[in-house]
Amino acid sequence: MIEPLARVRPGVEGRNETSVTPALTVGGLVPGMPFVYATPMMILLMEVAAGASIASLLPEGWVSVGMEVNVRHLAATPVGRKVVATSRVLEVGPKSVLFAVEAHDGVRRIGEGTHRRGAVCVTAFLERFGEQ
Repeated sequence: MIEPLARVRPGVEGRNETSVTPALTVGGLVPGMPFVYATPMMILLMEVAAGASIASLLPEGWVSVGMEVNVRHLAATPVGRKVVATSRVLEVGPKSVLFAVEAHDGVRRIGEGTHRRGAVCVTAFLERFGEQ
């Protein structure tokens, strides 16, 4: 049996960044709300940083998918500012990887927490759920 996370080790780091646009703000998603970086967008940035950090370490035909998020959004970020999310592998189990994740906006840390990703064989996934 294949062990998809055999090459993943604690300490592996990832990074992803974006510039805050109106479409990435709470106000851009929910009428009447302020135009500041939305929490779901920050979490997505963190997830992408984590997933990308281990993608090349997985066997061909395998990907990682988000399973759990425990994140605090600490500060508002206005339109125009760059946000950088970082991830670092904390633990590797037989089926999942736990990451420490953070986000900074160039002025301060705006988010922190943990994120767990599971290893999935794409072929088996598509057989189970069908191609969309």
